Amino acid sequence: MNYYALQVKTRSEEKYIKLLRAVHPEVGFPIYFPKRKIDIRRGGLVSQSTSAVFPGYLFVEVDEGEDIRRHQWAFRRTDGFFRFLKSNQDICPMADRDLEVALHFIKNVGPVAGKSRVYFNEDSRNVVVEGPLMGLEGRIIKVDKRKRRAKIKLDLYNDSFSIDLGFEVIGALERR
Repeated sequence: MNYYALQVKTRSEEKYIKLLRAVHPEVGFPIYFPKRKIDIRRGGLVSQSTSAVFPGYLFVEVDEGEDIRRHQWAFRRTDGFFRFLKSNQDICPMADRDLEVALHFIKNVGPVAGKSRVYFNEDSRNVVVEGPLMGLEGRIIKVDKRKRRAKIKLDLYNDSFSIDLGFEVIGALERR
């Protein structure tokens, strides 16, 4: 499988996917839009908010034998499209770290990243047991225990994103 990234209008990702499917039904590639769910506390009330992991970016899965260039004009002519990454002139599949980060959210986490389950050891270091933070421990730049969020830094094609992911504290890890 090859994966391609494309940039669309921010906060219109789902609208773009629906429009592409309606106007160009011949484009049958799976399109992924990873999202995250976090708790937001306002005025003592806790509500859940769903937002994009990579605002303005979609990921397209294409079989090895297929060529996305055959369908590039369907993508480009759909309202809200900005560009293929790295560029519209040189459309190439994702590779290396970019692919690794995208696949973490596409394959391992699922369509919506929920809360991770975390322990804190005696040195206040976090130990992720399960969830979307699993495997991203080295990318955590800040932990807010009160809000139960971890801020992680993700890189995608020379762009850096800092996003918050929620976690649930299981307890302290026992010293052995």
